[in-house]
Amino acid sequence: MHVDKPVNKYEAGLRGQKEAEAYLLNNGCEILKRNYRVRTGEIDLIIRENNYIIFVEVKFRAGLNFGSPSEAVGSTKQQKIIRTAMHYIAVNNLENQDFRFDVIEVLEKNNRISINHIENAFGA
Repeated sequence: MHVDKPVNKYEAGLRGQKEAEAYLLNNGCEILKRNYRVRTGEIDLIIRENNYIIFVEVKFRAGLNFGSPSEAVGSTKQQKIIRTAMHYIAVNNLENQDFRFDVIEVLEKNNRISINHIENAFGA
């Protein structure tokens, strides 16, 4: 698919998240929450797939000059996501659910978007 260039980093992130959402919906996932924010951090998407609650970090890159998108999800970012997910689990009484942490890379190259879904990208 041909895409227009984002104007700024925020717009690029939003576009990447929309691309990831479309991908997830096309693969039978249910979006439970977008941009879940609490004091400990933010989770881009919280979805349900079969019996799993999945906490998804979306990373967009226009090219690979700064490495792959998933490389931006280091240990500090992972810990923030885990703490935020634990808050979501507690508030919604989901302690008995299976859950995992995924990263979706949205890469623009030659005006085309590609998506790489990394399941179980990190663990709690």
